[in-house]
Amino acid sequence: MGLKVNVRIIVADDHGIVRMGLIQTIKRLRPDAVISEVEDFKSLYKVILKEELDLAIMDVNMPNGSVQEAIDYIKMHQPDLKILIFSSQDEELYAMRYLKMGAGGYLSKQSSNAVIEAALTAMLSTGRYASDNVKEAMFLESINGTTKNSPFEALSDRELQIANKLAEGLPLKEISNQLNLHSSTISTYKNRLFEKLKIRSIPELVEILRLYNQ
Repeated sequence: MGLKVNVRIIVADDHGIVRMGLIQTIKRLRPDAVISEVEDFKSLYKVILKEELDLAIMDVNMPNGSVQEAIDYIKMHQPDLKILIFSSQDEELYAMRYLKMGAGGYLSKQSSNAVIEAALTAMLSTGRYASDNVKEAMFLESINGTTKNSPFEALSDRELQIANKLAEGLPLKEISNQLNLHSSTISTYKNRLFEKLKIRSIPELVEILRLYNQ
């Protein structure tokens, strides 16, 4: 079956350089594609209400919303719209979560151009894409009901406590007052838990806490 001509794709990411690189890759693969771009969830919702789309490629950490809300919104307003999550988060830890939320595929931002093109082709033709690593994880889960451990298992009780307070939006000074610890100690804990969770920002921390129901 041939691929649809003039597919309408929206790229949602809050980093302009990421959108630019991805759009160039899509254009090389599908010169006929009609591509729009947004930098936050609210703008994504507006486009979904206005335009009929074939594929939404979106990051998980953007302003004005969450990825679960976005998936639910798309399912409500454009149930046939294919959803590809495009994220820098650890694929083996997080891909399965997003697929279970309702996304059709997960693509790592560290992927080569060849892998990106394979993912785009798969999404546009079948609406599904998973890397070999994710397929293996899905297979193992179907066989024995286990999946990769929560990343929070690597955190100490104190690190998890501080992670939750950071996610609440408390400044380091306030956390240090509450826990009767020096601000520099809280900062060290923060750096350590960011490293263990492989994240770089508080919004990412909030998203991961939500994913793993911490």
